[in-house]
Amino acid sequence: MTKSKLLEMNNVGIVVESLDDAISFFEEIGLTLEGRGMIEGEWAGQVTGLGNQSVEVAMMVTPDGHSRLELSRFIKPRTISDHRTAPVNALGYLRVMFKVDNIDELVNRLTKQGAELVGEMVNYENIYRLCYVRGAEGILVGLAEELN
Repeated sequence: MTKSKLLEMNNVGIVVESLDDAISFFEEIGLTLEGRGMIEGEWAGQVTGLGNQSVEVAMMVTPDGHSRLELSRFIKPRTISDHRTAPVNALGYLRVMFKVDNIDELVNRLTKQGAELVGEMVNYENIYRLCYVRGAEGILVGLAEELN
């Protein structure tokens, strides 16, 4: 039997409470809404193990078209836990990082819309300027600007 090989990373998924707020936040960063719709029924629950479910999903895509972020709002069953304010060293915590071309301008725009800078903006070995921002839904996003 031939060993399976990885072809690509399809997407990262994040469960949110407000799909509209999360879409707006990620659009401000530079992602584009690729599609939005409902996923419902027993077949979906067979994949997730949640049984009969109803989930509204929005797929966001990066400008290069290679990476996607799947935002999901569970209607049924309801969400059972909330990790949005967990510290970055919490087990299973999710963080997404994006490479940007003007980190100061983007952080300024995001904070004007209610996002919060987590910690400080740092220079990593004169290669990147990095920071974490906690945005809509308390989602933690890393931002990196390559230094030339």
